[in-house]
Amino acid sequence: MSAAAALLVLFALVAPGDLDQFTTSAFLRVPVEGLLGVMLVLAVPGRWRWAVAGVGGVALGVVAVVKVLDIGFDLVLYRPFDLVLDWPMFEPAVDFVAVTAGPVAAVAAVAGAVAVALGLVGITALAVQRVSRIAVRRRLVTTRVVAASAVGWITFAVPGAPVASDSTAAFVYEHARQVRAGLADREAFAEAASVDAFRDVPGDRLLTSLRGKDVLVVFVESYGRVAVDDPGVARVLDEGTRRLGAVGFESRSGFLTSSTTGGGSWLAHATLLSGLWVDNQQRYRTLVGSDRLTLNGAFRRAGWRTVGVMPGITRAWPEGAFFGYDCVYAADELGYRGPRFGYATTPDQFTLAAFTRLKGNDPVMATIPLVTSHAPWSPLPRMVPWDALGDGSIYNEMTSGEAAPETIFSRDPREVRADYARSVEYSIKALVSYVEEHGDDDLVLLFLGDHQPAHVVTGASTSRDVPITLVTRDAGLVERAANWAWTNGLRPTQSSPIWPMDTFRNHFLATF
Repeated sequence: MSAAAALLVLFALVAPGDLDQFTTSAFLRVPVEGLLGVMLVLAVPGRWRWAVAGVGGVALGVVAVVKVLDIGFDLVLYRPFDLVLDWPMFEPAVDFVAVTAGPVAAVAAVAGAVAVALGLVGITALAVQRVSRIAVRRRLVTTRVVAASAVGWITFAVPGAPVASDSTAAFVYEHARQVRAGLADREAFAEAASVDAFRDVPGDRLLTSLRGKDVLVVFVESYGRVAVDDPGVARVLDEGTRRLGAVGFESRSGFLTSSTTGGGSWLAHATLLSGLWVDNQQRYRTLVGSDRLTLNGAFRRAGWRTVGVMPGITRAWPEGAFFGYDCVYAADELGYRGPRFGYATTPDQFTLAAFTRLKGNDPVMATIPLVTSHAPWSPLPRMVPWDALGDGSIYNEMTSGEAAPETIFSRDPREVRADYARSVEYSIKALVSYVEEHGDDDLVLLFLGDHQPAHVVTGASTSRDVPITLVTRDAGLVERAANWAWTNGLRPTQSSPIWPMDTFRNHFLATF
């Protein structure tokens, strides 16, 4: 038991907060924090000794829990956990589990996570107490071992030497710095939001080049740069360029750097539509409580009917009023009577057909998130004839998501990547077919990714870039956007320009 307690304390002290750094050498180190802890226990009077050991054990247990959170967030969102800003991210994570594995699994996951966190803190505190009692009981031997270890630590405390470790101190310092930045973030965001060149522009001077057009801003879930690099997706994009060209549509493509990656789609949507960098929930809540002019709001001010077609919205969504929608069509208002496919409430083709049915005759500006390409990317629907969609009952004939799929982390990564690519291919095919079926001279389509997919798909890539494409028959609009220098076709290339996502609103309003 004593050896196990010592190993647990050592593991908690030297374990990295990044799974990629879990190597043998990472654990063959002497942690200076452990040496200082033992010296402190030996130095304090007996009546304070166990209190010090207890507090230190709980603190080390909390550090261990935060390291686990860092690993989890890095696997999905490519970054460590933020102790100030990231707590709201657990709600959509629980929703995802509930949708893909069922409500019982979601409750079990929450209960299990809480139990593991409390258990890890408790067992680490007990381990520190046990190691402290041994150190006091064998004070002379302990003192000699600590002295020798300290000499060795100082000897090897040079850059590049793997033996000396102060990783826990550095970990705590980095998170403390992060906490300070998080607490100051609200003020910094408010200052950025106060600057808006379009705030007071009257409606008759906004978007004059687009009068009479139906403008669709379509977010394709998890459509990241990694998708464009996939041969199958590239073929679908190139084929789409050819097919749209055959019916008179021109297309131009570039890249945007998203404010999020791996998840948090609503943060990317808010970033693009508001022209502000929204990369955490605190910024999102501050934004939706403000009077910031969004892209939707600009269209509304200029006389368009603005709608949101939101298949991912399954509950009350008061934020819709901030974005400037005249009408929001949530999942249960799209008329879909078919099965779910994984996370997706409706297949993308049906979502686009529902928009056509609901949009009316006046010029409309619509925001449409497509969700079929949301993880876990299996099972997937198939394209069907547009006149056969009906109420979606046709999808009952396909293998659907009624049975909970395996998680993306328990499947073969090669299979997950293949499923991801197929899901994006489906979304692109649905968009191309929609333009062929319903597009006319007054259609202006902007479709883009919201963020890169999870780490299991992107691998070592740290890019946050997502493709964005403009599709229209109006050569005058293409000419107006010529200074964007976007690449011809639906597929951006290595030479395509890359803009920060928060700059798009201003580019768009200034151009049109």
